[in-house]
Amino acid sequence: MASDQIRQMVNFILQEAHEKANEIRVKTEHDFNLEKQTLVHEAKLSVQDEFAKKEKDREIQERISRSAEIGACRQKKMQLRDELLNSLMKEAGSKCKMVVSGQNYPALLQKLIVQGLIKIEEMEVIVYCRGEDVATVSKILPKAVEEYVDIMEKESGIKLEPKVTLNGDRAKDLPDSSNGGVHLTALNGKIVLDNTMTSRLELVYSELMPSIRAILFPEAE
Repeated sequence: MASDQIRQMVNFILQEAHEKANEIRVKTEHDFNLEKQTLVHEAKLSVQDEFAKKEKDREIQERISRSAEIGACRQKKMQLRDELLNSLMKEAGSKCKMVVSGQNYPALLQKLIVQGLIKIEEMEVIVYCRGEDVATVSKILPKAVEEYVDIMEKESGIKLEPKVTLNGDRAKDLPDSSNGGVHLTALNGKIVLDNTMTSRLELVYSELMPSIRAILFPEAE
C-alpha cells in the first residue's frame, strides 16, 4: 500500500516535471521565434535604410555631376563667345589700319582734333600722334584749330585764341597699337583726352555690345 502511494507520488512528480519542461520548451520556442522575427525585421529596416541612403547619395552625386557638366558647358560657351567677340574686335582694328592708310585719313585726323578741342575746353593743349602721322598732323593742325575757333565763335559769340601745339618729343609719340588718331592733354597732363582710333573703336564696341550679343547669340537672350 505504501509502495503504491510512493509510486503515485513519483508519477505525479514526473508528470509535473514533464509538463513544466514542455511549458518551458514551448515558451522558449515562442520567445526564440519572436526574437528571430524582431531581428529579421530590424535587419530588413537596416537594409532598406542603407539602400535608401545609397540611393540618395547616388542621386546627389548625379546632380553634382550634372551641375558640373552644365557649368563646364556654360563656361565653354562663354569662352567661345568671348573668342568670337575678340576676333571681331581684332578684325575691326585691322579695318582701322586700312582707314589710316586711306586718302581720307587727314580729314579724319582734323575732325578728331576739333572734336578733342571741343571736349577738352582748354586754351593750351598739346596734341600727340603716331610718329608716322607727325607730318600729316603738322599740316592739318592749323586748319583744325581754325575750324574749332569758328565753331566756338558761332556757338558762343566769342572768338577764342587757343594755343594748340604738336608734341615735340618723339619718344612720347603714340604707339602703333593706337591705330592712328590723336591724344590731347592740358594743364601739364592733368587733363587727358584719348581720341585715338582704338579708343573710338572700344567706345563703339562697348555701346554696341548688347546689340552684337543679341545678333550673334539670340538664344542667350
